[in-house]
Amino acid sequence: MTRIAVCAPSTPITREDAERVSALALAEFPGVELVIHDQCFAVEGHFAGSDEARLDALVECANDPSFDAIWFARGGYGACRIAETALSRMNHAAGAKTYLGYSDAGYLLGGLYRERIGKPVHGPMLADVRRAGGDDAVRRALAFLSGGGEGIEPSLATERHSVAAFNLMTLAMLGGTRLMPGLANHVVMVEEVSEYLYAIDRLFFHATAHLGGIAGLRLGRVSDVPENDRPFGADAQQIARYWCERHSIAFLGTADIGHDGANKIVPFG
Repeated sequence: MTRIAVCAPSTPITREDAERVSALALAEFPGVELVIHDQCFAVEGHFAGSDEARLDALVECANDPSFDAIWFARGGYGACRIAETALSRMNHAAGAKTYLGYSDAGYLLGGLYRERIGKPVHGPMLADVRRAGGDDAVRRALAFLSGGGEGIEPSLATERHSVAAFNLMTLAMLGGTRLMPGLANHVVMVEEVSEYLYAIDRLFFHATAHLGGIAGLRLGRVSDVPENDRPFGADAQQIARYWCERHSIAFLGTADIGHDGANKIVPFG
């Protein structure tokens, strides 16, 4: 039996979404026990409860030796406010777990990877059940957490370097902080959603300045780009290539990751 704890370091989920995912897990993954922490439904302003409540729930789940994995419920914003303290409070049991999520959860994935705690993995979250193709995204996550090898980002089949994947905004904000992992000799994958192209350019300006020595960069999907009052003059891939060239980073093409139901799984390392 694989025991998976769900907590929400950022924003809350609904009980309806939790029940839908729990029912899918019960019907299709008999070897999985999904335990959704009540903190996932708490609401305090933007967040899934206060900083203290989100911190306590994360550390409680991470330090419980009966759980095999931590599945982050949803992104949004908030994980960076608790990440450093959470990492400092994690015990030996936390180091034996897989941690799965993406988007704002990238602050925790990056910090975990830096501190060599557990196995950080970029991949679908519980709240993705709301997306088109969301049931398949949830199946992909549960299959991986219960030991399956399907749903891995395709380029990893032949990749010889270590890898890491982030939302571009999250990666740019990590740069220069105590959560930023060392990524030298890694292939770094990035994706983004709901940002103007000029903002994508600005994020690459900052992110690539902190990626010296990486083995290369892959660009995931950049989706739901708002229409600006004037054309930017370059698309997302042209922007990525421009900043990679500026910093002598190899641009390796695309990655099958993004804020959507098709988001594939990228284990760090």
